[in-house]
Amino acid sequence: MSRRYELECLDLLHKVSILYAEREYKLSERLLQRCLRLAETGEFTHYVVQSARMLRNLYAEQRQAIPYKKVVKTLARAQQILALEEEAEQLYTDTQLALSGTVATRRSVLSLLPERIVHLESLHRRARSFTTYNIVYRTRLAHEELQGNYLEIIRVTAAASRRMREGKQNARRFDIRFNHFMSIYAYLRSRQPVQGLRLAEEYNRDFHPSSSNWFYFQEHHVLLALHAQQYERAQQLLVVITKNPSYLIQREAALQRWDLYKSYIDFVLPPQRVTTARQRQMAQWVLQLPEYSRDKRGHNVAILVLQLLHFLRERNLEAVLLRLERLRKYQQRHLYEPTTLRSRLFLRLLQLIVESNFDAAQAAERSGPLLQQLRDTPPPGEAFAEVEIIPYEHLWELVLELLRDGVPVANEA
Repeated sequence: MSRRYELECLDLLHKVSILYAEREYKLSERLLQRCLRLAETGEFTHYVVQSARMLRNLYAEQRQAIPYKKVVKTLARAQQILALEEEAEQLYTDTQLALSGTVATRRSVLSLLPERIVHLESLHRRARSFTTYNIVYRTRLAHEELQGNYLEIIRVTAAASRRMREGKQNARRFDIRFNHFMSIYAYLRSRQPVQGLRLAEEYNRDFHPSSSNWFYFQEHHVLLALHAQQYERAQQLLVVITKNPSYLIQREAALQRWDLYKSYIDFVLPPQRVTTARQRQMAQWVLQLPEYSRDKRGHNVAILVLQLLHFLRERNLEAVLLRLERLRKYQQRHLYEPTTLRSRLFLRLLQLIVESNFDAAQAAERSGPLLQQLRDTPPPGEAFAEVEIIPYEHLWELVLELLRDGVPVANEA
């Protein structure tokens, strides 16, 4: 939304630059005054400075002392605010650059963020502008996300929404869609999917299907439905998503994520709801997935687990044992960080099915302490952590159900 107002300011400044060069002072003044009002309403401080500076020069040339003195005061204040905004933006871009780097870089900047936030809040108290507010708001969200403090993200985004409703937020500038997204993301990661799904259904109207961030929002919308165990709702959402004209022009990695979500949905819905042809298609696709791929970072465990589930349902002992071994090796090579504890606990649960000789009752009994530890372990705050398409606790129940239906058997020679 803010882009429209910004472009209007740019258009007016462009017209004035032509008129001013032609010494069309009266029309230039009217357009500059209009630009100044728009810039002040939208809190585009750099355009306030540009339009006020041009008005100052125009009044000086026209020897109009009273409007000259008035606009000089406006310019001086805007320049002070702009200096504070530029300092805040420099801190923010420094932080963004560090957060886009390696895991080690992100962790090093984490210790600096509290001090930076205090500095940014000080700048905002002096500037009282939308730009400084927005920088503080986004930096705080980044800080809480790095720590995995999703409850605080929920609080911050709820406060921002409340300010918007009360008219205390600049509606021309505040990105309510980003606020919506961060809110439902926090509900997902804090294991409150039912509340998050309810909000996602409400926020959905603010994301137009033609916008670039619609698919990103819908991805978390689907995950909330899956985590809330509303599998049919997730399937309905996928039907709408795949019918979007822009669906097939997404990046290949995005399309593969959607295929992965669809495969999980098809797997957990009652078998009679999935056609035999679809089962064969999914089985073929599952078998073709690589066991480890850097471009699927964050989804490798989900891929291997889906393969394991498929072969448990097929009761293929050799394939089940092979996938369990691959999961064990993947854990040794890639899941050693403290932030991967939930994945490690779940993979340890999966190893119990062999130790229990594929006996569902025995596996359920032995899983008690591990399952409780898994429930007590919050999702990690680190980026690129393994994504739980379906929570590990729900997947373990599904594994036990598959074992109750029948144990894997060896293929006859």
